[in-house]
This record gives sequence, C-alpha cells and structure tokens, in this order.
Amino acid sequence: MKGLFRLRMPFARGIGVVLFCAAWPAAAAPFSHRLHLKLKPECTACHTAVVHSTRVEDNNLPSPEACKPCHASVSIPAPPKTLLAHFSHEKHLQLGNVAPIIARAIDSGQYLSPPGDIRAHLNGANACLACHRGIDTSEAVSRANLPQMADCLVCHNKIELPFSCEQCHGAGAKLRPADHPPEFLESHSRPEAKFDKTTCAVCHGKRFRCLGCH
Repeated sequence: MKGLFRLRMPFARGIGVVLFCAAWPAAAAPFSHRLHLKLKPECTACHTAVVHSTRVEDNNLPSPEACKPCHASVSIPAPPKTLLAHFSHEKHLQLGNVAPIIARAIDSGQYLSPPGDIRAHLNGANACLACHRGIDTSEAVSRANLPQMADCLVCHNKIELPFSCEQCHGAGAKLRPADHPPEFLESHSRPEAKFDKTTCAVCHGKRFRCLGCH
C-alpha cells in the first residue's frame, strides 16, 4: 500500500461505480443494521462466514441460526449477483482497518471519484465500516452501503486497462457505465454532449486528457 497511485490508463470501456452489486433490488429492503449493531457491535457475530470467505460465490449473509436467539423465524434472501469474479473477504480483513488509507487518499485529492460524504464515515475503528460505510446508521439494505470502485483503486493502483480489470472482474464482464451507450465513442465528442469529467477519473485516472485517446 506504499504510494497511492501510479496510473497508466489510455482507454477504458468503463467500470461501474458500485463495486459489488449487479442485481440488488432498486428499492431498499427494510432491515435495521443500526439496531442490530447496537445489540451485537461486531459484524462477524451475524456474518460468521465472512472471516474465512475467499470466493465471490460464498454466501456471507447471516444464517437463520444466527437470528434464532432473538427471532422465532426469519426469511433471508439469496445474496445479490455481483460483477466481481475474484474477491477474498478473508484477505482484506487480515489487513485490518483500511479506513485511514482511504481517508488519506481523499484528503490528498487522490481518490478517483467525487468523495461526497465518504470522508465523514472513515474515522471509526470498525474495519467493516471502512468499505461498508453508513451501515451502522442504516435502516434498510441498499446499494448505498456497498464499496465503491474508487475504494479499491486506492490500493490496487497499478492499472493497465482492460487487462487489470480482469484480475477482479473476469474476462467478458459487462462493465460499461449506463451513460456510455453503444454509440458513445461517436457521441461523447459532440458539442451538445455534457459530461462531468470528475466522474471519469475512476476509469481514466486523474490525469486523463482527451488527447490521451485522440
């Protein structure tokens, strides 16, 4: 994790801003993490499998047994589909709390997305909240508490697109952002096209310039 960014990003088809979720319901599902974290401050008290999870395919949601001490019956849905092909919770938890590292990237202007209110959530000691920010005050399960691509790029910063994308996402992953339609290569340079270039950095880097491709 020494050094924040060494970017070589000549072109990218695009990477979704939200890292994990490809098929989470648009409407948030009612569930109070805020209340449950007051009862059991350690996330792994309910998400018991996450400590030894090394694959994307692992189901790290709580088991019904974890809920039975308080609830007579529960219905836990299947986890959402993901755009990732490779991810190890076990390995990332062994790093400890990465919140200070993400905070340092934001404070130094090296975070590759508009940070919004992210910085305010990076002062705690709970390692899970470094990536699943806001879950401690959440009253519903939604995309809002999932890690962002820019979080990953703080440490995984040797980028050579599209090849480095496949290290996490696998070959053939559909990563094109919603605002990049099939005719994007032609339409994005038209005078009437309006883009917030600060959002381009997560794929193209802070030093991205039009002449890099043209």
